[in-house]
Amino acid sequence: MIVTAIVLLAVAGGCFLYRVLRGPSIPDRVVALDGVLSVVVSGIIVAAAKANSDITLATVLVVSLVGFVGTVALGRFVERRGG
Repeated sequence: MIVTAIVLLAVAGGCFLYRVLRGPSIPDRVVALDGVLSVVVSGIIVAAAKANSDITLATVLVVSLVGFVGTVALGRFVERRGG
């Protein structure tokens, strides 16, 4: 089951990265970056489940917080720019 989750996360990450590179507008790219962040957080959680470790909880919290702040900052930038 973990291998299936890793494969699906890899496919999702590839789709989000494609949208980041080919997004027709900046808001599309911002949403795609947020999706990439979600895939990274999910990947960390799956890796922690595979390793049977709870040490990565702090890592997940920090990555999520940094991603949230980054998404809000980019959203404000796009709003001010009129994009």
